[in-house]
Amino acid sequence: MAKVKVHVFLKPGVLDVQGKAVEGALHGLGWAGVAHARVGKLIEFDLDGVEDLAAEAKKMCETLLANTVIESYRIEVA
Repeated sequence: MAKVKVHVFLKPGVLDVQGKAVEGALHGLGWAGVAHARVGKLIEFDLDGVEDLAAEAKKMCETLLANTVIESYRIEVA
């Protein structure tokens, strides 16, 4: 059994409303040096019974976990 982590973020150029809100809040709290904040998601799961874990995780991303029109993803297999 392997631990799989999928990191999903909006592609460059896609407006990240949550990232802007976080950046504004941090500025308001005194961290004026924060810039270009982006918010993403991390999906972790165990995967068993698959020979090529990375390929299977990629299929999952392309099918469900990421909207590949506006999001990119990075897969880690441990």
